[in-house]
Amino acid sequence: MAVGFVLISTEPGREIEVRDAVSKVPCVSGQWIVFGVHDLFVKVEAEDEAELTRCIVKEVRSVDGIAETRTLIGAEI
Repeated sequence: MAVGFVLISTEPGREIEVRDAVSKVPCVSGQWIVFGVHDLFVKVEAEDEAELTRCIVKEVRSVDGIAETRTLIGAEI
């Protein structure tokens, strides 16, 4: 199982709209509105890193209202 976290900055005033849209993406397993530099903290899970990458790039980042993202991929050590 591959796990990643996406820190999302939204366009002003669109936090709830983006959270609701991101919550419908199948690989998203959690989403939280946060205060600070970023507006949303999103947990993403997939069977492998290739699927995780595809989901983040093609589905999460394509949500309307997202201004910027930072992605953290979990590493197995």
